[in-house]
Amino acid sequence: MRTLLQRATLLVTMDDERREIPDGAVLIEDDAIAAVGPSAELDASADRTIDCRGMVVLPGLVNTHHHLFQTLTRAGAAAPDSTLFPWLQALYPVWANLTGRDIYVSTKLGLAEMLLSGCTTTSDHLYVFPNDVTIDDEVRAALELGVRFHASRGSMSLGQSHGGLPPDDLVETDELILADTERAIEAFHDPSRFSMTRIVAAPCSPFSVTGELMRSTRELAQSHGVMCHTHLAETLDEQQFCEQHFHMRPVAYAESLGWLASDCWFAHCVHVDDSEIASMASAGAGVAHCPSSNMRLASGIAPVVAMVAAGVHVGLGVDGSASNDSEHVLAEARQALLLQRVGTGDASAFTVRQAFELATRGGAAVLGRDDIGQLAPGMAADIVGWRLERLPYAGALEDPVATLVLCQPQNVDLAIVNGVERVSSGEIVDLDLPRLVHEHNTAAAELWTRR
Repeated sequence: MRTLLQRATLLVTMDDERREIPDGAVLIEDDAIAAVGPSAELDASADRTIDCRGMVVLPGLVNTHHHLFQTLTRAGAAAPDSTLFPWLQALYPVWANLTGRDIYVSTKLGLAEMLLSGCTTTSDHLYVFPNDVTIDDEVRAALELGVRFHASRGSMSLGQSHGGLPPDDLVETDELILADTERAIEAFHDPSRFSMTRIVAAPCSPFSVTGELMRSTRELAQSHGVMCHTHLAETLDEQQFCEQHFHMRPVAYAESLGWLASDCWFAHCVHVDDSEIASMASAGAGVAHCPSSNMRLASGIAPVVAMVAAGVHVGLGVDGSASNDSEHVLAEARQALLLQRVGTGDASAFTVRQAFELATRGGAAVLGRDDIGQLAPGMAADIVGWRLERLPYAGALEDPVATLVLCQPQNVDLAIVNGVERVSSGEIVDLDLPRLVHEHNTAAAELWTRR
């Protein structure tokens, strides 16, 4: 199947030359990009042609950190004005009542919201496993919706009675965690190029798992060739916890456990100094920058400008929908831009194109993928487009890239994932969205009443 996208007002390739092609075109053969260039030069026969006139076309956006189950508890009355630790403590009892059906519905709704925002590849970090919850329900929802999915089998093993933050009834034993992580890898992990599903080994955080579990998880992941993920250096409370319990800062603690490596990435890294940034860059470790969540919970401003300058792989993360209350990846690019300018006091310190770099190539590098994040021959056919003729973009005529980042973030009009059109004319193909929203809201209401 050959599909030709042509006449794009601007084609932003994010390729190695960072080409931006007016009146651009992309030729897709099955699931891969065959050619990219000006429409007049890309005279190719195709089974189908998509007219992209009036549209800015980019690689599909990449999200590197999320907790999709939290769509059920966003803007929750339990902790609307709290920092991380009390926010978690208020919501743990609610999440203890999650079911497998809740995970499936919340995953599908969250992925739909992100797909409409331009996200074609996402990671998720599921770290609570009460009742009949498994990672399988997330994978099923992602496959049905047709998005590229990195499912992180999270874990919590350090309960309150042993000095951790989560309640004892939400933690699991090391043996159960490792066995189920291995089961998920064997059942779902696909390491091949253009794969739609990968599994990640992901203990939750330094204050919710033991060092022993962190080490054994690394060993398991390395034996199966999968990546590792965890939260790190998110708040000053976490830093104090690490200094009190491990007599070192979070990054040093991660390094002591063998986690400072190119097959590991960390969510947040707000409280890191120059030497720690240098260590992460040298090791090839990645960072998921989550600006909205960091602001919502008053965690601080991650030094992204310094990280990028040092060579750290940095991508964007919407983080959980109960600490962001949204999951719009284009909006997260805008937040990252604005927050770095506030944090540095320099409007030129972080550019609109750097924001898109984080949302595309940067996210791909964080997830360990060399087949997504740019429009170039041989790359996966993950492509998104926004029409410029709309109210929020009126008057923004000179630079379409700046328009997308600086103006009010909008949903896509077109999204193609792995060569398959998943959003057409602003609507998700083959999804009854009103019905899904109703089903999700019903599940959310029932979850709160189960406490």
